[in-house]
Amino acid sequence: MAKRDSRTPVSQQPHTVEIPDDITTIGGTVTVEINEKKVSVPFGTTILEACKTNQIHIPTLCHHPDLCIAGTCRVCLVDVEGMRTLQTSCSFPITSPIKIKTTTPMVRKARRHIIDLLLSEHYGECYTCVRNNNCELQALAKEYGVDNFTFGHVDKPRFEIDRSSPSVIRDMNKCVLCKRCVRTCIDLQEVGVLEAINRGDKTHIGTFYDKALADVVCINCGQCINRCPTGALHANDPSDDIWAAIDDPTKHVVIQTAPSPRAAIGEEFGQPAGTSYTGELNTALRRIGFDKVFDTNFSADLTIMEEGTELLNRLKAVLVDKDESVKLPQFTSCSPGWIKYIEHFYPEYLDHLSTAKSPQQMFGAVIKTFYAKEADVKPEDIVTVALMPCSAKKFECNRPEMADSGFKDVDYGLTTREMAKMIKEAGIHLPEMPSTNFDDPFGDASGAGLIFGATGGVMEAALRTAYELVTGREVPFKNLKIEPCRGFQGVKQASVKLENCVEDYKFLEGADLKFIVAHGTANAKIVMEMLKRGELNDVHFIEIMACPGGCIGGGGQPIPTSEAIRTARAKAIYEEEESLPIRKSHENTHVKYLYEKFLTDGPCGHLSHKLLHTHYTKRGKFIS
Repeated sequence: MAKRDSRTPVSQQPHTVEIPDDITTIGGTVTVEINEKKVSVPFGTTILEACKTNQIHIPTLCHHPDLCIAGTCRVCLVDVEGMRTLQTSCSFPITSPIKIKTTTPMVRKARRHIIDLLLSEHYGECYTCVRNNNCELQALAKEYGVDNFTFGHVDKPRFEIDRSSPSVIRDMNKCVLCKRCVRTCIDLQEVGVLEAINRGDKTHIGTFYDKALADVVCINCGQCINRCPTGALHANDPSDDIWAAIDDPTKHVVIQTAPSPRAAIGEEFGQPAGTSYTGELNTALRRIGFDKVFDTNFSADLTIMEEGTELLNRLKAVLVDKDESVKLPQFTSCSPGWIKYIEHFYPEYLDHLSTAKSPQQMFGAVIKTFYAKEADVKPEDIVTVALMPCSAKKFECNRPEMADSGFKDVDYGLTTREMAKMIKEAGIHLPEMPSTNFDDPFGDASGAGLIFGATGGVMEAALRTAYELVTGREVPFKNLKIEPCRGFQGVKQASVKLENCVEDYKFLEGADLKFIVAHGTANAKIVMEMLKRGELNDVHFIEIMACPGGCIGGGGQPIPTSEAIRTARAKAIYEEEESLPIRKSHENTHVKYLYEKFLTDGPCGHLSHKLLHTHYTKRGKFIS
């Protein structure tokens, strides 16, 4: 070891490190022994990862594939030869040959004691818990043969249940302090609403000054719910009110279903991720008692017509009219979690948002105006339900400004999990249902509307229509698949060159239409900081979805979630989309009929602005 000078700070002194002969170099592999079997793993692999790769089961609770390592629950303990104590496998990196045992009596007893301790502070009855039969703590108790409360059991709640949010309910009496919600909110989404408060046995998960969730900067995305292992977090379920409406003979109850729930709801019935049940779901919803079942993809096509026209109007205003009050790039406005995020963290950029409402809210306004007249039903007797992958949709439909029809445009937002529960309550097994179509007049939609469910889908749908409107030709990508929009890269940037433009859009001749796609608000933050630094002055259109993977990873989707599960759901959406006869929003015959018969002044016209956009002035300026 090199001699150190006591007068110089240790961090600045030269030193050498003696490396044992049996250690490997970074980037190489390490041979280890797990349960007396030798395996080779990449340098730095955790013991948990090494065991999973070799089909060796280790229980976990705080660990989640989407989140950073925490090592807080200690359930994944293993015995490493030569170590004085048991080690957490999720946070132990393998950097040299070691011998690991995962099934010793000491390991088994330690895991059992940890589970017993967790149960001693876990209040609540499993039978009435929203996570009954899908609770990781319950599963661990079964796995380790828990048949009594070794360390006692709390007999009364310590925390008041927070029901203030229209989207997320917090019951900290069921919290096991795994901090998954904290890591989700801080690291995955970079919102930072939740944190561990106090120390020792006084520790609990709370908000700023322990305020109610509705009073802090929660964006209602529900990602914390998707990663909570117990029932400490769950969505605000309106199914009892929906049942009451269905049972009321004076009410005409209609439901719209978004594409992502249809690609995921099968998971709630034991089917593998990526099994689509669009037609079967239609049948189940009618048997439950819904009077009409409509396709949200219809209003997704409508959104493209409105949002795409707005983009072209903005481009003309900036490039031709030199109107400095009109802002570029234009941001999509389909994701209510993203809208809440920009309102909280970047309100100075609200005028970059498209004024177009989300497909959910557009549909609600159309149902209680156009559809009410067509069906000869009083709008006050219509109850509109939206089946969405998103807990933030519950917040969105309850925003006071979402009532341009003269009534509450969408009465209830229902998650995929809640819909599955209602179907099961009705005694229906979804995979056994025959396939039927959606109801008219909103029964047909394009594939462009369908791919809204995956990150990049809104951008791809918009480009298919905008490019054709501007040039008179199809977008120059094979089979209409705009590959730069696809995939789970956090921030994607690309461009499409506009050539041989039609007369109305000659001002765009030769322009590179530059766009960005981002998903998850941590990536939204990257994009917004780029905008603040002036790095996006030549970008025209940006899609942002609040949830990882887009809507297929929404906060209302089946639990568990992981990148592999989200990939399978996206694959199901893309495969279904390619089989549809219409794959461009502007070719949707029902959308054309709506503009012909009702929105007669066209996209971004006076009536469409009143019903389908959030703000409008007589001068036609897009404002926030």
